[in-house]
Amino acid sequence: MKQLIKHIFRILARVFFRVRVTGQVEGLDQHKRLLVIANHESFLDGALLGLFLPLDPVFVVHTSITHRPILRQYLKLVDYLAVDPTSPMAMKSVIRLIESGRPVVVFPEGRITLTGSLMKVYDGPAFVAAKTGATLLPVRLDGAARSYFSRLSGNHPRRMLPEITLSIQPLTQLPMPEGETAHERRRKAGDGMRRLMQEMIFASSPRQTLFEALCDAASINGKHRKLVEDVKQIEYSYQDILKMALLLGRLAARHSQPHERIGVLLPNLAPTLSLIFGMNANARVPAMLNYTAGLEAMQASCTAAQIRTIISSKAFITQAHLEDKVAALQGVRILYLEDLREQATLADKLWLMLWALRFPRWAMHRTGPEDAAVVLFTSGSEGVPKGVVLSNRALLANVAQVRAIVDFSVYDKILNALPLFHSFGLMAGGLLPLISGASVFLYPSPLHYRVIPELAYDRNCTVLLGTSTFLGNYAKNAHPYDFYRLRYVIAGAEKLSEAVRNTWFEKFGLRIFEGYGATETAPVIAVNTPMAYKSGTVGQLLPGLRGKLFPVPGIDRGGVLHVSGPNVMSGYLRVEKPGVIQPPESEAGEGWYNTGDVVDIDADGFVRIMARVKRFAKIAGEMISLESVEKLVTHASPAAQHAASTQVDEARGENIVLFTTDTALTREALQTAARAGSWSEIAVPRKIKVVEELPLLGTGKIDYVTLKKWAESV
Repeated sequence: MKQLIKHIFRILARVFFRVRVTGQVEGLDQHKRLLVIANHESFLDGALLGLFLPLDPVFVVHTSITHRPILRQYLKLVDYLAVDPTSPMAMKSVIRLIESGRPVVVFPEGRITLTGSLMKVYDGPAFVAAKTGATLLPVRLDGAARSYFSRLSGNHPRRMLPEITLSIQPLTQLPMPEGETAHERRRKAGDGMRRLMQEMIFASSPRQTLFEALCDAASINGKHRKLVEDVKQIEYSYQDILKMALLLGRLAARHSQPHERIGVLLPNLAPTLSLIFGMNANARVPAMLNYTAGLEAMQASCTAAQIRTIISSKAFITQAHLEDKVAALQGVRILYLEDLREQATLADKLWLMLWALRFPRWAMHRTGPEDAAVVLFTSGSEGVPKGVVLSNRALLANVAQVRAIVDFSVYDKILNALPLFHSFGLMAGGLLPLISGASVFLYPSPLHYRVIPELAYDRNCTVLLGTSTFLGNYAKNAHPYDFYRLRYVIAGAEKLSEAVRNTWFEKFGLRIFEGYGATETAPVIAVNTPMAYKSGTVGQLLPGLRGKLFPVPGIDRGGVLHVSGPNVMSGYLRVEKPGVIQPPESEAGEGWYNTGDVVDIDADGFVRIMARVKRFAKIAGEMISLESVEKLVTHASPAAQHAASTQVDEARGENIVLFTTDTALTREALQTAARAGSWSEIAVPRKIKVVEELPLLGTGKIDYVTLKKWAESV
């Protein structure tokens, strides 16, 4: 009788919720100790697992569930064990249950999500899995949170009958971690379970293109949801973004060939984002040009990527004073948005309104996840810019990796002043909000230090992106209440200054979450989160990303980090071989990217940046990290800005030259600081040059190419 009832309910679920099951389900009943772990989205979760898994499991449920009349009726159809996840003694009964040989289903979160993302993972289920040596079956539930059976607030879009997917992941195990005490082993097991579930969330993300992801987001969150705002103070909905994307993409396609790389020279505005998605829909590849770079760097970028056409705006060219730079570019033609819009015919408008907006997926050119989605250019802080080809797979994988560990949702509003030609600004401040449903305010310049804090206050922003330099200047100019709504301040692109970290905590009561990445990894490699935070580190490696350390002669601690994963670039475009994509490869093998950073990874997986391989001085045969030199100088003069470079010295090999904004800083003061700390005397710079300000790139990073030229002339 039970089987008949379950069969009827299974049919009803498939009809009403269009339930899809993906992954390997055969042979699951052959495992003696099987523990099914799943994320918890709604009151439907237990029923869905019971109906669609080919098992007859025992459900471990929270004691509060047994008090709900409707759910109590469902529990009559299955075997269950009611426990309180906060009670250590309750886990003993779960251990006995698993050891009896029955399959067991448990929700490690212990409660239904209120954010739509993964919430706190309890240590108890993890310790049970490690203690019993159970085989784990991770199952990702997706879609149930958008039903009226969830516990999300009314701000989240809901449907009466949303489509639901059960993604069954490969079997795995959670070994008992090492630790001196049971408490330590339990904590480490909990961390392991959390990371396993984050891997599950990421691994079950769909493989698609940028435009397909935008269409999905519009369908899930509603086409009329307003989420993009820029300095024009106009709020754009998904429908508006799709409309601009489809029309601009169609018009740009007339002036180019499929898969051609087209330069984009535009500021942070909604049409810029729309153009990126529109070109993706038409199988064109936007190459995001750095308009703050010099003419030589911009020309090198066009040459490397074989850019023949650049799309820009007359108003932007004038306001940014780029007339001379654009006129001096050779081998390219400039198309202006103002002219493109005038080229839209009545047929284009009818196509847009009657066909493309109604069936956007059918209006797009067929491309795949591995096709190039965008070309970004390295900052050129240590040489000539290189083109970095990022596929749809790489960009969307990085979005999914970040979403698996950080709970971005429709509740959030991101303030992004980082330019869209910067990988951090594009992914975190452009693609991530549109795909996750979060709102975003696009501001054209991160250098307006007084305006941006006021914008954060006026627009009720909850997430702020920036570099250490920018965040430090925002803090200096902000009122203590400007950032009252912020819940995430995420720093990247350069090392976070301890002074900036302390200022934000003392003035605003906010903890900065420092991350780490590279343009070549789309860009995030690691980031601190509320669930996994350790001061002085850049967090743990993202789900799905593998890392290897290779030793560096003369450096005792850590090694050069090489990474491999779905978010790694397709390859480089270099000036030496224009248009030829050079796939990533390193000592670790094909598909691996050498970050060039010396890092140390502790027992908990937290990454600590030690130095860059390229930023070392070899003095009298000894390797000296220039970042270590800068730490020494900051210790002696914390209020000023400092940067170190090198010059050739025939007797010693190289000399360290320090550039500083501290007019009173002396070599004697640095020697005193070195003796008081753990720095070698040889790390004290031989020459000190006072400057009004350090040279910066448009991304906020220090321009070490310019510094090197200065050092050679000192």
